[in-house]
Formats: sequence, structure tokens, C-alpha cells
Amino acid sequence: MNITQFEDKPLAHYSYAIISDNKMAIVDPSRDPKPYYKLAEKENAKIVAVFETHPHADFVSSHFQIHKETGATIFVSKLVGANYPHKTFDDGDVFNLGSVQFSAINTPGHSPDSITIIAKNNADYAMFSGDTLFIGDVGRPDLREKAGNMKAKREELAKSMYQTMQTKFNDLPDNTIVYPAHGAGSLCGKNMSKDASSTLGREREENWAFKNLSEDDFVNHILKDQPFIPSYFGYNVDINKVGAKDYEKAISKANFQFKADSFEDNALIIDVRNEADFKKNHLKGSINIMAKTENDKFETWLGSIVKPEEAFYVVLNTVEDKDEILHRIAKIGYEDQLQGILTLDDSSFESTEKIDLSDFKNNPNQYTIIDIRNKSEVEEGKFFDNAISIPLNELRDSENQIPTDKPIVVHCAGGYRSAAGSSIISNLKNDTKVYDLSDAVSQFK
Repeated sequence: MNITQFEDKPLAHYSYAIISDNKMAIVDPSRDPKPYYKLAEKENAKIVAVFETHPHADFVSSHFQIHKETGATIFVSKLVGANYPHKTFDDGDVFNLGSVQFSAINTPGHSPDSITIIAKNNADYAMFSGDTLFIGDVGRPDLREKAGNMKAKREELAKSMYQTMQTKFNDLPDNTIVYPAHGAGSLCGKNMSKDASSTLGREREENWAFKNLSEDDFVNHILKDQPFIPSYFGYNVDINKVGAKDYEKAISKANFQFKADSFEDNALIIDVRNEADFKKNHLKGSINIMAKTENDKFETWLGSIVKPEEAFYVVLNTVEDKDEILHRIAKIGYEDQLQGILTLDDSSFESTEKIDLSDFKNNPNQYTIIDIRNKSEVEEGKFFDNAISIPLNELRDSENQIPTDKPIVVHCAGGYRSAAGSSIISNLKNDTKVYDLSDAVSQFK
């Protein structure tokens, strides 16, 4: 089979294109359909099908746009209740693409409406498992309690995942290639491998979810220590059930202002520049969520700190970054709430004072230390015994938990998140000095 895997590194998302006899099917596409169109042109293939394994929570899919622009049929489970044109694809349903036969297996667990897509060509098998089976793990079952009209409880879905792992893949051979929708770094699971694919035989041997566990043991394990749920997850589920707006049109509406010299009070401003530039000069009230490289989790933290439908502005380092940042914002469906995008002129606005590291080392008790790592990270061990733990995604709603009788020092695990955290706390506590420990935290581990 001719299978191409696409990777979106910031969201640790994998999507796929399968080509046979000059026809193409796409599985779980990203927001921007252009990469799939480029491949179709290169291979002289017609896009005829789009498979959605479930309504995704962590990114906006382009399935509806691809349908409108190519005429491709969207295949999705009837359990989704999709509000876009589609053909239901559930247990026993089959679709032929040239010499490749696609079939569906209903695999509830991550969501009640998840399906796994099986592709077969003679003796070759591939499974596109969405967020059900990952490499080394399975999808978390706790994302749908607050998503749209979903009423499924995490315990019920955890039990469904147990049954899925016990029964749904038994008829597939060990040589079946496993292609998941996510890898390490995604918040849709907790212990995913960095490997981009595997075999079902390897997963049967190594993946904890295939072990001979009782239902209770399985449920307890899968529900324990799951990462936090970003604010935007339920919002993206709702978008994907209806179908997103066309990507190019959506991002073209953003207003751009070159070299802004002032800004209105109380505006929510997200500054994506690097930490040093931000601390040297930034607009009052800004939050520093860096987007230096594709390895930065800008999308995740934007959707965790800024709530769905909350208006915000973005400060760029240079006009050359405009399209890339707009693309990253649109991946989580936040383009409509973006009020403007701008660069700064040479005016002096506000700066951030650097911490006296020597004084902090010698007198840590003279500072209020805020640990903004995730709860599971803190449970593995604190860097400072007297630190107050408030996860970054909860900071904006935690003003009353932060004392102001001492200067405040903010830290995370490596320095990236503390840039955002210290800027948030500086906005909450205008009359208290707030310092970012940044990457110096490594000296205290």
C-alpha cells in the first residue's frame, strides 16, 4: 500500500494519505488541506474519501473543506451525529479504493464514537487507530464529559476501552501496521512512544493495555495521572462535529497593524516573541507564549491560557512571522477571536526585571515560589519544599491563591512555561515584583 504519513510536531498529530490506482483517501486531516492537495497533484491522484476516526479535541480538521473542494465523501461513525454531509462508517461497512479495501471497527474508549479504519491489500494490513490505540498507550477516556452534548462519563469510557482492547482487534494479524493519530507530546494520552508507527504484534507484546488485566485494574490505570485538559478541547470537538470554516478565508480576516505604538487598557495580548525580547520591552498586560520553533507547544498553551471565544491580540517579532503564527492559531480554531496582529515600534513600554540568582539561592525563604508545572509533575517531586503549586493553565483564575507579602519567583521544569506564567502573575499582581527563574531552574533540580 502507498501510505504517506504527515506530522504536525507542535500538536504531535499524525494524518495520512493512502493512494491506489490514482485515487486518494485521507485519514484525520489537519486544518490546512494544502499538503494533501500537493501530494495528490504530485501523484496524479484524485481525492475521493476522507475518514474521520472521531471528532478531534486537540485540533480542527479540514474534512469538511476537503469535501467541498474535491467532492470527496466523508466517512464517519453514525454515533458522531455529524452535521456535515457524510456517509456512516461502522462495524461491517466497507469502502474500496482501487486495490485497497477499507473497513470500519467501532472502538469506543477515547470517545464513544471512535472508529478504527482497517486497510487491506492482499496480505498487507494497516490500521488507522485514531486516538484509540497509540504506540505504547491508549487514548485517554476523560475528554468528553464537558464537550458539547456528550454525556459519557470517564469511567464508562474507560470500561469501553477495556472491552475494545480485549475484543476488537483479535482477528487482525500481528503484521498489521499501526498508524495512530498522535505520538509523544500529545495531551490525548499520557505515555505515548516517540515512534511514529508500530505493528500490532509489537503492541500486543509491549503495550500495557494488551496485558492480562482485570477490568478494575485497567480502569484504575488508565484514569490515573492523566494530563490536564486544555480549555479549547471541547470547543474543537464542537467545531469538528459541524465542520470548520475554509482555512484560507478564515485566516485572511485577521487585521494587521505594523509597528503599534500604543494599545487599549485591559486588552488580552499574547506576545509570541522569545523570552529575552519580551522581558526587554513589551506592552502592558502582555502574556509571553513563545512560538520560536515548531517544537514549542504554542498551540497547546494558547488554547489552555486563552479561553474559547475570548478576544485577544498577538504581538509578533517580525512581519515575516505573520502567516506562520496565523496558521498555528487556526489549527485550534481561534482565528475568529483574534482581534489583531501587530509588531512593536521602538517605543519603550514595559520591561521585566531579572532575578538576583545569588540572593535567591542564599535566601529562598524571602521569596514566594510558584511552581506552575502540571500536577503529575509535582507529584513526582518538588524542586522547592515551600513552593505553591498552581498549574500554568489555572494561573489566570488563581489570583487569590498567590500571596503578595514577598517577591514572587515563578518556575516550571525547563523555562518555557515560566515565561508565560511569570507574565500572567505580573498582570495579576501589579504591585509585587515577579521574577522568572527561567532555565536557571536546572540548578535546583
